[in-house]
Amino acid sequence: MLPIRRRKRGSSACPTCYEPRALSPLAFQTARAIRDAVAARQVSAVEVCEHALARIDSANPKLNAFLAVARDRALDRARAIDRERHTGPLAGVPVALKDNIMTRGITTTASSRMLQHFVPPYDATVVGRLEAAGAIVVGKTNCDEFAMGSSTENSAFGPSRNPWNPDYIAGGSSGGSAVAVAAGMSPIALGSDTGGSIRQPASLCGVVGLKPTYGRVSRYGLIAFASSLDQIGPLARTAWDAATALSVLAGADEYDSTASQEPVADYVGSLSGDIRGVKLGVPRKMLEQGVEPAVRNSFYGALEILGAAGAEIIDIELPHAPYAIATYYIVATAEASSNLARYDGVRYGFRAEGARDLKEMYEKTRSQGFGPEVKRRIMLGTYVLSAGYYDAYYLKAQQVRTLVRRDYELAFQTVDAVVMPTSPTSAFRIGEKVEDPLSLYLTDVFTVSANLAGLPGLSVPCGLTPNRLPIGLQLTGRPFDEATLLRIGDTYERHTHWWQERPE
Repeated sequence: MLPIRRRKRGSSACPTCYEPRALSPLAFQTARAIRDAVAARQVSAVEVCEHALARIDSANPKLNAFLAVARDRALDRARAIDRERHTGPLAGVPVALKDNIMTRGITTTASSRMLQHFVPPYDATVVGRLEAAGAIVVGKTNCDEFAMGSSTENSAFGPSRNPWNPDYIAGGSSGGSAVAVAAGMSPIALGSDTGGSIRQPASLCGVVGLKPTYGRVSRYGLIAFASSLDQIGPLARTAWDAATALSVLAGADEYDSTASQEPVADYVGSLSGDIRGVKLGVPRKMLEQGVEPAVRNSFYGALEILGAAGAEIIDIELPHAPYAIATYYIVATAEASSNLARYDGVRYGFRAEGARDLKEMYEKTRSQGFGPEVKRRIMLGTYVLSAGYYDAYYLKAQQVRTLVRRDYELAFQTVDAVVMPTSPTSAFRIGEKVEDPLSLYLTDVFTVSANLAGLPGLSVPCGLTPNRLPIGLQLTGRPFDEATLLRIGDTYERHTHWWQERPE
């Protein structure tokens, strides 16, 4: 139950309100605790919602996690939950959405000038499923423009800042969602993961991030970056909260032909706290270079804890992993150049002024509407798809992608999950790598292979650097076996305190 102090009843007192000094503990409660308290009527959904909105008002000016706050929609939804005594798995729980997920009546920009004033006429499938489960959508979170980036510095509206140290990046591209959870503005947030964009910011901000198997969660209403790689998933405080969110989000969807018909597992029921006999594969050669010492130490410390909990640690090889980054940045940019061809200023979004004809209007709109990184990726993708280069680059990249997937298939004949650091480094200072995009691309070295292979991946907090910046542990599993990853992550949380650490 939540530690809530209510006001005394009186003519001017609200019998369901609590004193401001009791608000702080609520900010860092888990979704599970909030839902249980709302169900027990220890706190109302309106109180929870008002607190979340107040927290956003106070923290967001410094951290830039939210681009839009859905105040009226959130409060209306909270009142309905209280009135109906909603009993859904997320009843009364505030949820934030990455700003590339469509929300009817709420500005959805993908953090791009191109869509700065775009208001969708419909909700994404995941939004409807969240609200049917009782969740309260409180706003839209900042991200790298069109989800292209690893630091949220590519947002047209400024970078999100890491709540552990606002001079440092929050990661990306779902940086705003990670900040919202880490800073106590929302216990759950949704992001999208194309090459690590849920797991990496979760790692850098000290929260849990889950990329489901490709097709496990509907992409209907997600603004596409790379359609064969994109996947929506939750960021949360705990593996339990992530499991609950996935149980709500997962399943087939008539509006998305790539959404799988595979039965949805009992993710929460799988959290037994028992990993005895679970086999974890460690590709040690991948850790030999480019890994920050604090990250390496935390990773091997986590392996010891998992081993002590009953897991068997086995060395494995992923021989084509060194080629994953290059492969990813060919496949992803090729798909992006196609997906972003539709943004021309004709029907919606930004339109440049002063064009003399249609061709000039196209050119000016796309030149002014897209930021530097998006234009870089469009040009790269157009190049690898062009005549004379398609076979040399795109076709070869797809062949290597198959080899990466086969490496995992072979590994999973021996192990139940592959374990690595989520990111080779902790967060770095904002602006430190802006002029060196290649170094930013390399921060995805441990995450992109799961996207190329369509596999689920989970990041959980596993340590802090000497200057108190979070470090994440990544688990990658068999297709549609999120339950095993969540069980391992939950067991690890039971044996450690890292998930309870908060920014000062």
